[in-house]
Amino acid sequence: MENEEILKKEPEENLTEGTEDFPLIEVPMSERKGFWSISVVLLGFTFFTATMWAGGNLGVSFKFWPDLILLITLGNFLLGAYVAILGYIAYKTGLSTVLLGRYSFGDFGSKWPDFILGFTQIGWYAWGTATIAILLSKFLNLPEVWNIPLMIVFGFAFSWTAYVGYRGLEWLSRFSVPLMTILIIWSMTIATKDAGGLAGILGIEPTKNMTIAGAITIIFGTFVSGGTQSTNWARFSKTAVSAVFGSLIAFFIGNGLMIFAGAYGGLVYQESDIVNVLVKQGLIFWGIVMLFLNIWTTQDNTIYNFSVAGCNFFRTEKRRYFTIGGAAIGTILAILGMYNWLIPWLVLLGTFIPPIGGVIMADFFYKHRMKYPKITNIEFQKFNWSGILGYVAGALIAKYSPGVPPLNGIIGAFAFYIIFDFLLKIFGIDNEHVVKGEE
Repeated sequence: MENEEILKKEPEENLTEGTEDFPLIEVPMSERKGFWSISVVLLGFTFFTATMWAGGNLGVSFKFWPDLILLITLGNFLLGAYVAILGYIAYKTGLSTVLLGRYSFGDFGSKWPDFILGFTQIGWYAWGTATIAILLSKFLNLPEVWNIPLMIVFGFAFSWTAYVGYRGLEWLSRFSVPLMTILIIWSMTIATKDAGGLAGILGIEPTKNMTIAGAITIIFGTFVSGGTQSTNWARFSKTAVSAVFGSLIAFFIGNGLMIFAGAYGGLVYQESDIVNVLVKQGLIFWGIVMLFLNIWTTQDNTIYNFSVAGCNFFRTEKRRYFTIGGAAIGTILAILGMYNWLIPWLVLLGTFIPPIGGVIMADFFYKHRMKYPKITNIEFQKFNWSGILGYVAGALIAKYSPGVPPLNGIIGAFAFYIIFDFLLKIFGIDNEHVVKGEE
């Protein structure tokens, strides 16, 4: 309860940061949200077209039962559990991922998580912007010359709800999540009919090969970057239940539904491209609607993540400036061809992002015993070497170990944080932040 009492005593003058969503301090209890608010925003984030594409690749590689069902369940449970733990940390502290990075990486050391998290989110934003422009042209049979103007329009339009802040994200998600769910069920119903019912589904043989580890990596890795930054919304939770179960619903059920929908279409039509599946089903108009909402609900969250990381990197409260600037950078990358780099991008994310979460968990649960001093009362060390060395070890493990690299990276970073922290104490190296003033 100690952290909650601290947050309740938040000085009134700091509440003006509410218009910028508190990018540099804890979210006070007076600004916290309930279970449904947190859940719907996180669900909007996980309803993403790229996840359906990833699912499509699974659908052409595995039998429906038991292979596909078990893989989707296991992969999304692992992802949901990881995000739920980070969600609990966010609830207890009221801090975003990048602010948690100051504790676990140090004041200057945290600029690496700021950079890599912001950079990857811009990459996703560029991919989403290019995707909707190219697909809209394809659906409407527009000349290719329309692609760039559409990228510019969507690149800035998608950032509007992120510019507004949490309220804008919630408003869009409340509208779009139910509609997208209906459209997905509609598409899957058509697919079931086209396959000849459940018996037809069970009889379909895969046409491609993929290892089990590769499948889990795709499921876990597709959204592990976003999951690591889910604290940006979970920090608004009023209760631990809101943070933990809101995260589980979004990343186990929501992300699982996206993977399953993509895999289902891939299995029935032996087509991993969700757009081609919708065209085959005759859902051209509704396909456009679904893709537009699907991408928008992730784009605004993505650019919101970038703005939060930018604020911590430059130590400024002007989150909205970074929202517009990030949209401009993402639009430029979209024009330069980010659409063609999805798979290399996922490999990059699976290597360098997950260890950040492992370090944050070790710092919070092991080093600080689940009690962080208030961020304004700490004089941070420039570098937390336990976190930095633990991160490097985790990233190397993710890069070179067999099995499921993102999961290996999280576990490795967590374990090596503890090991390096122990060794630094033995050698008498000062690695502690200084608490100044009352908590």
